[in-house]
Amino acid sequence: MSAVPVFLYHSVSDDPAAWIAPYAVTPRVFAEQLDRIADAGLTVVPLRRLVDAMRGGPPLPARCAVLTFDDGFADFYSAVTPLLTDRSLPATVFVTTGAVPAPDGRPEGSLLPPARMLSWRQIATLDALGFDIGGHSATHAQLDTLPARQAWHEIVDNKRQLEDALGHRVHAFAYPHGYSSAAVRRAVQKAGWTSGCAIRNAFSAVTDEPLRIARLLVRADTSPERFTRWTLGMGAPAAPLPESLQTKGWRLYRRARARLGHPVDGPPGPGAMP
Repeated sequence: MSAVPVFLYHSVSDDPAAWIAPYAVTPRVFAEQLDRIADAGLTVVPLRRLVDAMRGGPPLPARCAVLTFDDGFADFYSAVTPLLTDRSLPATVFVTTGAVPAPDGRPEGSLLPPARMLSWRQIATLDALGFDIGGHSATHAQLDTLPARQAWHEIVDNKRQLEDALGHRVHAFAYPHGYSSAAVRRAVQKAGWTSGCAIRNAFSAVTDEPLRIARLLVRADTSPERFTRWTLGMGAPAAPLPESLQTKGWRLYRRARARLGHPVDGPPGPGAMP
């Protein structure tokens, strides 16, 4: 089966918040990466089309890619949207609802450090433009370290808030930091999400797991050569992949730290491990 690069972006900005800067790209670099995707002959398809194919639906184009954006940074509206609309490219934006500013301009409550995030009006506009709005939990908590009831509320409240704001169902979820577990994935499915995106730094495929979709994390230091190799289906393993012992050990460590009241903080990093 053909490898499908599902690209994961965060902020696209010339001046990102310092805490997300290692995982941000400039608009110029992002435009160049879109050109590399086109030059490689890849068809950018919506995430839902990949998920449908995983579930036995219509086949994908012979060579395709998916664009996803985590957290809900405001620069998606100002910097990314013009570049995608000019090229008629689809994308999924995963929103941490607690980071969306309230009417008084303050975030309603998230674990993300301060940054300019999408407003509810901008999210509704993006939805009207045809971009897929997905969920990224209520507060950006590490779901696999939480008690089951708390994780459930993170997952369900996120869905309810988005559906109340948009007036229709939302289907795609992305795990904060890429962290999940079998229990978290079952909760995501039970809550009504039909897909769940991880990180894993691997290619996806129609044989991938709809609730643990592999993505390639695009960082500030992702070289043009590496990105080009990804567009050619090289330079990373292909899903499905078993969960590594390293990932299992890291989860146990994070859970222990959380129980002691000293959670491991920080932007996505170790969650990128397969």
